[in-house]
Amino acid sequence: MADVIFYGLAGCTANAKQKLQLEAAGHTLVERDLAAEPFTAEDLRTFFGDRPVEEWFNRRAAAVKSGNVKPDELDEASALAALLADRDLIRRPLLQVGTERNAGFDPNALHAWIGLTAVGGTCDDKHARGVCDHGHHHFPKHA
Repeated sequence: MADVIFYGLAGCTANAKQKLQLEAAGHTLVERDLAAEPFTAEDLRTFFGDRPVEEWFNRRAAAVKSGNVKPDELDEASALAALLADRDLIRRPLLQVGTERNAGFDPNALHAWIGLTAVGGTCDDKHARGVCDHGHHHFPKHA
């Protein structure tokens, strides 16, 4: 399992759920406040890899939804300046494991990168195998 530096925003319900999912998969989280982190443009840029600029943005951010910020019209420097000025614009969470960095919570990409399967399986997985230990009664299925 990995030690994951998790840059999220306080009060973000999606980030809260994502942290639980990572912890359930056995990862250790080091939580950082995305709003307070003293990123430089160069630091922030490393989280986006070869993704196009418009994929660096949180599409649900108020400034994007209102049209005040148009991610598909920005170059890298303008995008980084906008992201640093309004951290809600950043596609989150920002994640770091070792020296590798990534942005956003794509379950398939995360599973390929560090693993995202719950340790021991979920209750539903255990029910399917008849081994859930939540005190449920398991009756044999009749044909």
